[in-house]
Amino acid sequence: MATPRIYLTGRVSIENGDILVDERQLPGRQGRLAFVFLAVDRHRVVGRDELVSAIWPDTQPNEVEAALHAILSKLRSAFKKAGLRRDDAGIDVRLGSIELRLATDAWIDVEASANSVDEAEGALRTGDHQRAWSLSNVVVSIARRPFLPDEEAPWIQSRRSKLRTLLVRGLQCLSTISAAHGEESLALQYANEMVEIEPFRETAYQHLMRLHVQMGNRAEALRVFGCCRELLKEELGASPSPETEALFLEILRGRSPVPG
Repeated sequence: MATPRIYLTGRVSIENGDILVDERQLPGRQGRLAFVFLAVDRHRVVGRDELVSAIWPDTQPNEVEAALHAILSKLRSAFKKAGLRRDDAGIDVRLGSIELRLATDAWIDVEASANSVDEAEGALRTGDHQRAWSLSNVVVSIARRPFLPDEEAPWIQSRRSKLRTLLVRGLQCLSTISAAHGEESLALQYANEMVEIEPFRETAYQHLMRLHVQMGNRAEALRVFGCCRELLKEELGASPSPETEALFLEILRGRSPVPG
């Protein structure tokens, strides 16, 4: 039997073997929001009011209970369209709480991304570059995809932030592996993308500085520090962290910084 696969990034969809139910077959905009909200953190029981606020963040319908019941019923129908049995997927409602129930082996892209980045970093620490490379590409391919791009809400912004963090971690693994294998231009490409995605994340600048030193270009490493310092000053009124300052001083004094 195929493992159900749920995609919450890009086009929201349920894949079960040869059957694909995409977001057009979910019960409208509210159905898509309800499904993603329940699936993105499936191991947590959600309060009824919490789900209602996620579906209707501004104005609730007059008959909110009937509307919510209709959405959940149509989501159950979507599971049936995907060929999922009651044991494979369901929505349980009890005592003011709502829970998305999935088979233990169900695959969800955002979960896979989070798990893969931890495994990739572990493989990198043990020197298993092939495994780290494969896992990092899983992370990057998922985390690069948009998350509910036409919607805005605090919980959506929070999840996008988590995905950006995963993406940066995956890119750092790819950059580190590329540098270790002499692929300098590729290593820099990944490192520069890290800075573009999270321009206020100092660890991205630190990684880029170390890369330039590793490649024999201390002047460029110092220039990266200058860009970091100016951005923090102009946008946040802050200075680089002691760690970034210490790395700058190491490079300025001609020392080779410890790889990070």
